[in-house]
Amino acid sequence: MAETTIGLEDVARDEIVAYTRAIAFIVGPGEVRFSPTGDPRRALHLRAAQAVYSCATFEVPRPKALLGDAHFRRLGAQIDAALREWPAGTFKTIHIAAAGAESAVMRRLLSALAERTALAPDETEGDLLLRLRPNRTGGWESLVRLTPRPLATRGWRVQNYPGALNAAVASAMTRLLQPAARDVFVNLCCGSGSLLIERAAHGPAARLIGLDIAPGALAMCRANLNAAGSGLAARVALIQADARAAPLPTGSVTALCADLPFGQQVGSHAANLALYPAVLAEAARIAAPGARLCVISHEARLMSESLARSPAWEMVEERRISLNGIFPRIYLLRRQPTP
Repeated sequence: MAETTIGLEDVARDEIVAYTRAIAFIVGPGEVRFSPTGDPRRALHLRAAQAVYSCATFEVPRPKALLGDAHFRRLGAQIDAALREWPAGTFKTIHIAAAGAESAVMRRLLSALAERTALAPDETEGDLLLRLRPNRTGGWESLVRLTPRPLATRGWRVQNYPGALNAAVASAMTRLLQPAARDVFVNLCCGSGSLLIERAAHGPAARLIGLDIAPGALAMCRANLNAAGSGLAARVALIQADARAAPLPTGSVTALCADLPFGQQVGSHAANLALYPAVLAEAARIAAPGARLCVISHEARLMSESLARSPAWEMVEERRISLNGIFPRIYLLRRQPTP
């Protein structure tokens, strides 16, 4: 099972099908079910999913029954299968996430599993995460996360800019742009580089460019690019510039992304009133006809008003997502031909 950003289930599903050759189904908000037909370890490298889990169903009325010998051995085998995919010592702690996780039964189950696996019990978080929840048939379902951290926790993120975009969301946004090797890709307001790095992960591009007005943000971006490896830092041009006055030729860009300030952790609503229309106008200037622009913003009304005054951009799609307790929107736009 893949846990996804709510609102981006279809993007994650399409990646799962393409990468693991699985038959995949969206079964609810933020959840895609699949069974890889090839090497199951390929699922550990998905980029648009937040996390991946193995799943097992137990036809028991209450979690207490999982402490019974047969059920406990089966649950242990499910956990062992996840641990075997990693070098010894990768997982150090184990945590159970479930309704009533503080109950005596859940504490006993955590203690018993910790003893069985030789992992330290952790009541707040853990490398080995076990989720328990009721299923539709009256039994219980166990979900074991297959990685010691969520997939969206990228190893390249050594510097974290305030309000930095979730990496799985960044990956989904770049997938919406339909990446191609001929792309001249520009990340406006690039911050610490989430969109740049995730675009590079999709494959080659003619040019990869990041623009930001803040020297500190570009320094963080450079550190993350270096941490991403594969010579990525040498393939990306970082430019200190205002996104409202990009030093790029008119009509020279084929794909653009932007994580515009939400006016909360970064920026303010008052500043955004001027920023949004100006960024859209400048993006239209440097974009070639037919170029795509993918933008994420929590300023839905302002974005709607700005697009209404930006005839250069045609709306391809708008989707509302759930992200850390807020509900920003992703806008996929296409550059209209100049009249």
